[in-house]
Parts: sequence; C-alpha cells; structure tokens
Amino acid sequence: MNLSYRDEDGAELGALLWELEPGWRAISSAMVGGGIGPVSWVLNAQVVAGYSRMDPVDHLLSLAPGGPGVGMMTAAYVSRYVAVDDEDVSVVATVGLRVPTWAAAPAGTADPELRPTRVGTINIVAFLPVAMSDAALVNTVMTVTEAKCQALAEVGYPGTGTASDAVCVAVRAEGEQELFGGPRSVWGARLARAVHRAVRQGAEDWRRVAERIDYQPLARPIEPTP
Repeated sequence: MNLSYRDEDGAELGALLWELEPGWRAISSAMVGGGIGPVSWVLNAQVVAGYSRMDPVDHLLSLAPGGPGVGMMTAAYVSRYVAVDDEDVSVVATVGLRVPTWAAAPAGTADPELRPTRVGTINIVAFLPVAMSDAALVNTVMTVTEAKCQALAEVGYPGTGTASDAVCVAVRAEGEQELFGGPRSVWGARLARAVHRAVRQGAEDWRRVAERIDYQPLARPIEPTP
C-alpha cells in the first residue's frame, strides 16, 4: 500500500493505492471495478468536500495504473487510515462520520450528505489469501457490513454507516474455493474481527479529533494531541 498526495482543486489530497501481483479477483461496490472480477490495483482517493465533477469514473481512472482495478472516493482524510490484520486477513478502513445514516430512513428524508460541508464516508478494503466462490464473496460483503454496524453501535454513532460507504474484498483467483464467507466461517470470522477493529478505531479517532476541530478537508489532518 502506498500513500501519496496530489494538488487538485486548490487542495492537497491523499490517495491510498495497492498494486497487486497477478492472480487476484475482487468483489466491490465501488463505481470503478464494481461487481466481481479480476483486479490488479485498488485505489481509495480523497476528493474535496462538495465534490461535483460529472466524470468521477474518468477522474478515478486518471489517478490509477492501467489494467483492471477498483477505485473509490472519500472526502475524509485517507491519511488517517486504520490497518488491521487478523490471521492473514488484512483490512484497511478510512472512516468519516460527519453524516451517520440509518439504512432504513423514512421516505422523503433529506439526504444530509448533499450539504457540502458535511463530510462522511467509510471505505473498507480487505485482502484474504484464499480463493472463494462467488457466493462466498457476496457473503463477505454482508460480513463486512455487519461488522461495521457492530463497531458503530459500540462507539455510539446513530447509524449503520453513511450513504456513500464503499467496500472491496480481494481474494486469490486460483485454488480450492472457500464456500462460505459468513461471520462464523473460518475466513469470515477473521474478516469480521479485522473490520470491526478497524472501523471501531477509526470511529473513535473521528470522535476524538475530527469533531473537536473546524474540520477543513482541503489540507492534511490535524494530528491528535497526547
């Protein structure tokens, strides 16, 4: 994983990039590389609050290497990522929680993310060193989401996530396929623990630091004081 910065729209914005060796595939909800397919890179790029470009796919591809990959965006600081490993499962989460949202909101509820000063996205990237069936991959997305919700509930955020959360789970393309990815399966349990720890730590960090400052997502973050 590589953290880099670029100047864009008058801001210094970070990006996390994973460049993978051959032999990986992923399931993702991201606008670039969404669905199930081969993957040679994963990108989590910070953008300005109130992002309004009409070409987000082209924008993400311009920041990424060639070949098949997964690209996602967030207005939260990607430099504040949380990385957690659990028995060969690796998870990285970037957590922004200015706009915690319940999945089932009443019809007609205004979307708070449309307010340009409200910054909030939880992006989760996970790597498992095993092959999985398509059904098991779908199950891992459920597991990631359940573990994320558990972490937010424990920290006390009133929501199941944000309306713009994205997930990517990458696994080996070859080998004997795991048939299950739920939270009580061998690899699903490891994935759930890692996601839970990463999101909980990120949420606690957000509450401790981001909500106590005048949050300006156009520069590098203010580091927490001891």
